[in-house]
Amino acid sequence: MALDIRTGQGFDIHRFADAPEEGRVLVLGGVAFPGERTLVGHSDADVIAHAAADALLGAAGLGDIGQHYPDTDPAWKGADSLVILADAAAKVRALGWRIGNIDCSVVCESPRIAPHRDEMADRLTASVGAPVTVKGRRAEGLGAIGRGEGIMCLASAIISKES
Repeated sequence: MALDIRTGQGFDIHRFADAPEEGRVLVLGGVAFPGERTLVGHSDADVIAHAAADALLGAAGLGDIGQHYPDTDPAWKGADSLVILADAAAKVRALGWRIGNIDCSVVCESPRIAPHRDEMADRLTASVGAPVTVKGRRAEGLGAIGRGEGIMCLASAIISKES
């Protein structure tokens, strides 16, 4: 028996809302940041969960997050992105894949990621059922992210199965 190993890359980016939206809060890695500017998105706009789901789906050859959870589908309006991530992990497992880990790099000028990194990792890991790590990065003032216009995340996932 051979071990089949695949990797997937995920990416997500959302811009900050121009004005606060009633009842909306910034969510990153399943952690709420009350009082921070919110992101524009169909679901809760959790860029970390979205990038992680995208990486898993890509690794398993299942396309991308937009194919499974389109922003045109009212079912996903305001959805908790950890539910989306858990569903993506279930789709991957249904094909016989074992999730090894997901590594996420969040790029933003604010909020600060480090004080919430462990809680994010714990919530994402619980949603996936496999280790998820989170790292915060700054764009050092370069480009739209560096100007504080939004937040982006890059994720890598490893999956495997015996064949």
